[in-house]
Amino acid sequence: MSASLSMPSLVQHHLRVTGMTCATCATRIEKALAKLPDVQAVSVNLATEEAIVSTAATLQPAVLAEAVRAAGYDVETRTTELQIGGMSCASCVSRLEKALLKVPGVLSATVNLATEKARIESVTSISYATLAAAVEAAGYTASPVAQAQPSAPPLHRRPEWWPVLVSALMTLPLVVPMVLQVLGYHWMLSGEWQLALATPVQFWLGWRFYVAGWKALKARAGNMDLLVALGTSAAYGLSVYMLLQQAGAGMPHLYFEASTAVITLVLLGKWLEHRAKRQTADAIRALNALRPTIARVWIDGQEIDTPVEQLSLSDVVVVRPGERIPVDGEVLEGQSEVDESLITGESRPAPKSPGQTVTGGAMNGAGLLRVRTTAIGTETTLARIIRMVESAQAAKAPIQRIVDRVSAVFVPVVLLIAAATFTGWMLVSGSWETAILNAVAVLVIACPCALGLATPTSIMAGTGVAARHGILIKDASALEVAHAVTAAAFDKTGTLTEGKPSLTTLIAAEGLDEADVLKLAAALQQTSEHPLAHAVLERADALSLDVPGVRDATALPGRGIQGVVGNEVFALGSARLMTERGADGGLLQSHAQQLEAEGQTVSWLLRGQGNEWEVLGVLAFGDSIKKASFAAIKRLQALGIKTVMLTGDNRGSAQAVARSLGIDDVRAELLPGDKASIVQSLRDQGHVVAMVGDGLNDAPSLVAADVGLGMSTGTDVAMEAAGITLMRGDPRLVADAFDVSRRTYSKIKQGLFWAFAYNALGIPLAAFGMLNPVVAGAAMAFSSVSVVANALLLRRWRGASAVQ
Repeated sequence: MSASLSMPSLVQHHLRVTGMTCATCATRIEKALAKLPDVQAVSVNLATEEAIVSTAATLQPAVLAEAVRAAGYDVETRTTELQIGGMSCASCVSRLEKALLKVPGVLSATVNLATEKARIESVTSISYATLAAAVEAAGYTASPVAQAQPSAPPLHRRPEWWPVLVSALMTLPLVVPMVLQVLGYHWMLSGEWQLALATPVQFWLGWRFYVAGWKALKARAGNMDLLVALGTSAAYGLSVYMLLQQAGAGMPHLYFEASTAVITLVLLGKWLEHRAKRQTADAIRALNALRPTIARVWIDGQEIDTPVEQLSLSDVVVVRPGERIPVDGEVLEGQSEVDESLITGESRPAPKSPGQTVTGGAMNGAGLLRVRTTAIGTETTLARIIRMVESAQAAKAPIQRIVDRVSAVFVPVVLLIAAATFTGWMLVSGSWETAILNAVAVLVIACPCALGLATPTSIMAGTGVAARHGILIKDASALEVAHAVTAAAFDKTGTLTEGKPSLTTLIAAEGLDEADVLKLAAALQQTSEHPLAHAVLERADALSLDVPGVRDATALPGRGIQGVVGNEVFALGSARLMTERGADGGLLQSHAQQLEAEGQTVSWLLRGQGNEWEVLGVLAFGDSIKKASFAAIKRLQALGIKTVMLTGDNRGSAQAVARSLGIDDVRAELLPGDKASIVQSLRDQGHVVAMVGDGLNDAPSLVAADVGLGMSTGTDVAMEAAGITLMRGDPRLVADAFDVSRRTYSKIKQGLFWAFAYNALGIPLAAFGMLNPVVAGAAMAFSSVSVVANALLLRRWRGASAVQ
């Protein structure tokens, strides 16, 4: 065999596979992976749930993950965040993402210029050192996000603006004579003095541009720093050449003021941009500031100061008046009012008494509270809110992908235009001095920074201000989709109504006692968290009834509940349940119809004997409509959004609520799957659909919608399924969410328009010799600052629901 032949380089991937139950599963996965053309060897271990796959280096791990999922299983992924240093423009983002995607095991890499963070999703456990090495090879620096959190600055640390000030002081003597000439005064520093002032600006204060530009060149790419370094070096070099050529022959026309002014203006722009970007992250800082570090734990009759991270579940914490509540918990003793405005957006303090819940980070009022801890660490409401906001701000909106593609070729195109400008002016004018200056203007005015900042800064500002008003947006996609919603579907109970129904009517079948019917209904409802269950149990408790136990209780989604009481099987639920069981409502049917016509929710109590079921009684519940629902529906209709109500409740109750609110369309007596089907049918009709719900049975429709909005007053499942979480049970927040989305998307489009406009207008003007390099530098600096400043205007937004 020829010695020149060699085996291709192999990479070993370790995948954590979920969903396997037996050896057959492992075999199936091995076969699925072995079919891939570049896979050399596969081994799947059922005990460790690990698949080891040897592949050609060119095979992407995403292909392996897709093969496993196609076989009916899933691959566990890991997310790593890095703080990135040294980025200057959108071209840097593109280069970094490409570098990280080349690391074996990386599924996706998202780099955010505004937050200066990289989020890497991988199918294998990749060490920090490996990822950092890839970042540094691309010309940037990496540090763990945990270590990159802002801390108190050193006492003798120089302020961030000092390079701008020093550069400006050295540049002013070079620029002032230009201004004086316009006013008729002729004064100019000698060439030697100009060189003395310009050199430290160029090679000391401007050294950062050379370093970053050189790193970009080594990575065979380009960025804004490379353009600035090339442009200012050309102006500086031309001035030095002319000064040496004409030494002793009078004062030549030098361009030191151009190179120093450009560096000064770019430094000023970067400083202003950095300050503005910090302001877009104010929401995260404000939320982090809510976290107390010390809690007073009540132990054996005394208060012990304890670090919050050392608390355990069920610890009793003492919260004094005027203090922040350190944990999520349940009030055991005390009465007070709690300000939760920075968490829920609710402007009025909420009264708290024993049995009610409080949220960590909220401010206690005038009363002393003793609170039993129910959530700690990353499971607290505040921690989850911070994670959601950080996730949304780090994510990349779909529209950003277009910008990334443009940015990837931006710098090379600008370099070509600058070269063409130089060549063209040399041919036209024959003056290489003019040709260099116009080429410099092209290099300096080109600004990929504004392109890279337009989308992330708007998203950061939009998600931040939304969070302060009780609207948590999980990801950038939800924010981008919400602006285009044309149909909003609502669940009824707990979303449009108070979700606290009361038992208004109970009618027992002939020959039965109402108290016995209520006992049986309460027995079935003991295991349920449904609002109707609470109403039944509250009535039974109020009458001091002796409620029997229940066995084998089973929830019947969209229908009710079934269980064994004593030795008999009972069921409690909707008219659909009664029909499916073949029971006859008899004389109670007319009463039920009358109650439904009055807008009440009706449940039927059934007893089963083999395949035969009989009706034991009818329970009717009344649930008042939230006052805010009326304004919410009107606002949505004013925005041109179709309103739909989807409920599992009876038709009479649903239509009564819909008539009161003026809802456009109502669908009743639905199962969870029915809701999802209706949402899909609305999408098929061309609507962009938002689903608003708070219950477990709303999860399928929340997922089926283009964007789901979950009420935090409901179940965790609904919040997890939703792309947007409303921290108050106020339906007016729905319109607020759409409004902040529309305004944010508008800012994104404005930012991108101005970013493209600056370049589309500025580069041709510079190429045709109509822009001085100093003016070009000012325009470039202003473009980034203006785009970020425009995004910051979102911080003034205030939802209509906040106006009480």
